[in-house]
Amino acid sequence: MSVVAASAASRAHARAAAESLAAIRDRAPRIHCITNAAASVLTANSLLAVGAVPSLTIAPEEVGDFVSGADALLINLGTLDETRRAAIAIAIEAATKAGIPWVLDPVFADRSPQRLDLAARLCALRPEVIRANEAEIMALAEKAGGEETGAAGAAAKIARDSRACVVLTGPEDRVCDATRAAVLSSGHPLMGKVTAMGCALGALTAAFCAVERDPFLAALEAVLCFGVAGAMAGDKARGPGSFQAELLDALYALDAAAIEKRGRVK
Repeated sequence: MSVVAASAASRAHARAAAESLAAIRDRAPRIHCITNAAASVLTANSLLAVGAVPSLTIAPEEVGDFVSGADALLINLGTLDETRRAAIAIAIEAATKAGIPWVLDPVFADRSPQRLDLAARLCALRPEVIRANEAEIMALAEKAGGEETGAAGAAAKIARDSRACVVLTGPEDRVCDATRAAVLSSGHPLMGKVTAMGCALGALTAAFCAVERDPFLAALEAVLCFGVAGAMAGDKARGPGSFQAELLDALYALDAAAIEKRGRVK
């Protein structure tokens, strides 16, 4: 497969992403993940593959202690039961007190008014990064009274209102904050055939936030690395089942040369 030459900007971002990935492998940050039941195993294995350490408890009586000692936090709304609702409030309070970054993944915020209300309230609590797909982004923007047309405009509004970096995932991934924006075009179609891919990306974004304090750069680097790993996995996979295993291997083997060769940032 031919690969179009990367621009100077892509190469610079690739080098920065490789440096952050090396920092994760060196420091082994612990990322506490409150995530959905379908995503737990892939999320934990993806973090382990890049050198981070996952923890996953949702028990309200202990989640605050877990988060206080972590390096970053992921809040994923995928399976939003009473236990997770209680744990989310405690975890965010603990992260805020400890000064650790946290990432919000408002899964299915477009599917129920109650979930959308919670997602909107959490956006106002200053997550470093919000990762969502087009339907979720559009629902959040409409909830906030936005009149922007298109997902890119909605993502920009959410970034301005929440003062967070927004990752809009899709065939191309868009990363934006109040003043900067980038579009990334790595990845593979099989990523859409395996459950919890976006959830795993949310966790990796939290890991990059643990070593890169600029949320925009951390998110861009996480999306870049995940997309490159997806492209590498797609070269070897025979279908969705083997793709998941190949993705973990690709994340484990990911290096600066692969990121620069395959990463595309506009």
